[in-house]
Amino acid sequence: MYAVTFDSSVSKYIFTQIAGKINKNFYCGKLSCVKYERVKEPELLGDDWVKVKTIYGGICGSDINLVFLHDTPTLSPFVSDKFVIGHENVGIIVEKGANVKEFEIGDRIVADILLPCETRNIPKCRACSEGRTNQCSNFSKGDMLTGMMLGTCKETGGSWGEYYIAHKSQLFKVPDRLKSEEAVLVDPLSSAIHPALVSFPQDTEKVLIIGMGIVGLLMVAFLRYAGCKADITVMARHSFQGELAKKYGADRVIYTSSENMIEKMSDITKASIHKPMIGERYLVGGFDRIFDCVGSKKSINDSLRYAKTGGTIILTGLAANIDIDWTLIWFKEINLKGIYCYGSDIFKSEKVRTYKIGLDMLLSGKIDVLPFVTHVFKLSEYKKAIDVATSKGKEKSVKVLLKPD
Repeated sequence: MYAVTFDSSVSKYIFTQIAGKINKNFYCGKLSCVKYERVKEPELLGDDWVKVKTIYGGICGSDINLVFLHDTPTLSPFVSDKFVIGHENVGIIVEKGANVKEFEIGDRIVADILLPCETRNIPKCRACSEGRTNQCSNFSKGDMLTGMMLGTCKETGGSWGEYYIAHKSQLFKVPDRLKSEEAVLVDPLSSAIHPALVSFPQDTEKVLIIGMGIVGLLMVAFLRYAGCKADITVMARHSFQGELAKKYGADRVIYTSSENMIEKMSDITKASIHKPMIGERYLVGGFDRIFDCVGSKKSINDSLRYAKTGGTIILTGLAANIDIDWTLIWFKEINLKGIYCYGSDIFKSEKVRTYKIGLDMLLSGKIDVLPFVTHVFKLSEYKKAIDVATSKGKEKSVKVLLKPD
């Protein structure tokens, strides 16, 4: 089969890092970590597994970070040395093991991306036994190769390939009334649902969501779907993002290009502005709850500047090795919480797999997510797809999908 692969060998990593800074085309060049090539189709790892023919694989922000090596190597112990990229998925079962009873060949499915203890045929760790599969202690152990999720493990493949495999515990059937273009959004939707439910806003709170990529937009949509009545301000870079945010329930949009940004934040929250002798101004008072869906130096620093004393910041965006002034987290006694993927969450007084919450939301018909799918490319056109996904202002891209040729 053909697939887009990532080779994490040290030599390729160092070369791509150096060459990519000279010319970004090197990030997907012949000598880079990323390559479109023919690889062996993944094989079932046992009777509890299925083989899936990819319909769509989404391009996630974490995939972009991987291609352009924006992440630090901190999590390299939890990925295979070479693997097929892609975790956002929807596909059709084409082969199944003897123990897979609830699914049939021909079923259309989405697979929860994580590869925790149950998929590795080992006793559940404490986190997994409590439904926190995103915090599994054994991503590098068990009967399969290292990999935290689909699209990081050599044996499972990924959705940027023609086929991938999944454990029966990962599978969710996609009903006929749901389009594949909707179903592939269950993963980014789950990535928005988990932080929202971990830190659900009170009705009287003022909330700021930084970053109107797919996760930020879906967070706005989910909060309103879940009955959140809080006042929601969003920070967006582009006008089309702001328009979508308003459509799905944001009370107001502040654009990152705006002048007098902090004055606007002060007006919204009735907070006072303070100017240090050197450095950026910040609020005392401010937003009760901030969801940072970017994870950059600027977004984290902005979160600290705009949060109220005793406020909460949820770091949903992928963070890297960046320079942060932590003075305000100390001075304001800010509660900062990181979020990685999802597992299970409490919703409507019941503990449920986050994936199911997302799938049920899509099936409810209350939220139309199709406007978020803006571009579809063939797998062999992955370079063009990545270019479109990273040119949001020019292309008005939200979610870019890949499909097998």
